[in-house]
Amino acid sequence: MEQHFAHLYEMMSKVEGFIYPNELELHWGILIVLYPYITGLVAGAFILASLERVFNVKVLKPTYALALLTALAFLLIAALPLISHLGKPGRAYEIMITPHGNSAMAIFGFVYLWYLMVVLLLEIWFDYRRDIVLWSREKKGIMRGVYKVLTLGVTDLSPNALKWDDKLGYIVTIIGIPSAFLLHGYVGFIFGSIKANPWWSTVLMPVIFLFSAMVSGIALVMLIYMVVSYIRRHPIDMKALDMVARYLFFMLILDFTLEALDQMHRIYEAEESFEIISLLVSGKLYITLVVFQVFLGTIIPLITLGIMQIHQFREKIRKALYFVMGLLVLFGIFFMRWNVVIGGQLFSKSFYGFTSFKLRLIGMEGTLMAIAWLILPLLILAFLLWLLPPWKKHGEDV
Repeated sequence: MEQHFAHLYEMMSKVEGFIYPNELELHWGILIVLYPYITGLVAGAFILASLERVFNVKVLKPTYALALLTALAFLLIAALPLISHLGKPGRAYEIMITPHGNSAMAIFGFVYLWYLMVVLLLEIWFDYRRDIVLWSREKKGIMRGVYKVLTLGVTDLSPNALKWDDKLGYIVTIIGIPSAFLLHGYVGFIFGSIKANPWWSTVLMPVIFLFSAMVSGIALVMLIYMVVSYIRRHPIDMKALDMVARYLFFMLILDFTLEALDQMHRIYEAEESFEIISLLVSGKLYITLVVFQVFLGTIIPLITLGIMQIHQFREKIRKALYFVMGLLVLFGIFFMRWNVVIGGQLFSKSFYGFTSFKLRLIGMEGTLMAIAWLILPLLILAFLLWLLPPWKKHGEDV
């Protein structure tokens, strides 16, 4: 009994003003923050890869295969934070075997499988098929068997077959572009369609999520390309790096403009929820939104990358600035997701009170678990780069 009252007292100490009883505890924690964050990295990395394949930006060739493998590594993990958040994660598969047309999450399951199984895996397979066949002939031991399995029995390396690989891969990439938009735009739709919460209920939410996804994915590939080049002691292609940074700058401008437009729309409308949201922004979310997301994650990278488009710094300085700006962008986009997911639950639907959120260190919803889910796709990427090294593709100098 004493423990019950102690818990109740602890919960009430987090309350400011008037809130409803079911709003004492936040239902969505940091794992739900990771869910849109990781899917955004996937979509952004794939869009960067498509610039080389579909839009013929050949200068991005050194990052093409790396971007595809990065997208695959993070896509394999994208749904796991969501599943581990469930009370009974062992039942997560039921969303796929008992589809419901009115369930936004059930439909997302099919979007996820379509993008993973049909789009991303097929494009990587068509792009690597020639190399996989050659590796299956060159390698010895168990790796020879692994590569033979990956050929799926298709070992024809005639010019006509390779031409079909390129054509089919191109078609899959074209299909993949709207699929990538759908993948992450649908995540924004899930939040934007929850009309009961005025912080999320905006028609721009899917578009904002999509452009912020492109920003984060491009920044991630830029960082990974620099790190992998450093580990391999291979010189960085500065033309490719400069072009990636330029696209990051352009996407960052569009993302910032859309978010500013959304805020201006809220200010102009000034609905009944405006006062509580303004108090939220100037109070509980001031550090994470104004300082982390806007200033550190957007304004500083925008100004720095903008200056770098005008003034050509020395190569070492450019590398250092690109690396720091990439980290700041990923930091800012993470807190954009944090402010949407956590921030949207901090104020009461009564518009007369706030609750609080305390991030724990351990447990299923703790910081260590979140870090594990962010490290795991990097480990998978390391394995994919070992299995399918882009720099060892036959006949290519990457």
